[in-house]
Amino acid sequence: MVDAIILTKERSKLMKRRNGNFNTKRQICGESNIPACAALAERARYGGNPEHKKNPGDFGLTPPSGPRAGKSLCDGVEIFSRKLALHYLKQGMRLGLVSERKKGEWPQNVWSVTDDGIPLEAQLENSETGSYHGYPMPLSDPLAEEVITQWKQRNGKY
Repeated sequence: MVDAIILTKERSKLMKRRNGNFNTKRQICGESNIPACAALAERARYGGNPEHKKNPGDFGLTPPSGPRAGKSLCDGVEIFSRKLALHYLKQGMRLGLVSERKKGEWPQNVWSVTDDGIPLEAQLENSETGSYHGYPMPLSDPLAEEVITQWKQRNGKY
């Protein structure tokens, strides 16, 4: 676990700092919504966003020539395949690590944690298809610690 914390801090340094503002309205739903989220996880899709990729891997995306400052990169946490990104998205949904805010039936945000202990956040791209794009959460994000705590608690139960 100590190695994961050190890795997280080192990778966090590689991530460009966001504009410093985090949405303070983001809230993780309670555990009572887990059955509904597990059903949604089976239909969820991962689209990706080129602003979070330096190397597009198999996402079929072309990274922008001038990436927007402050975007955290999936490359820093070694997520280079759509399959792995979708795996983390579905894991977070199955554990009910989703936002209270929804668009239609889909939660606006889904949170997960990599095998190395790095918190991830996904945002809904398309509420008709259930498609998301995600990125590593900077450690400066006040919600990152809560995501890790909830991940550990819920992973042992479900």
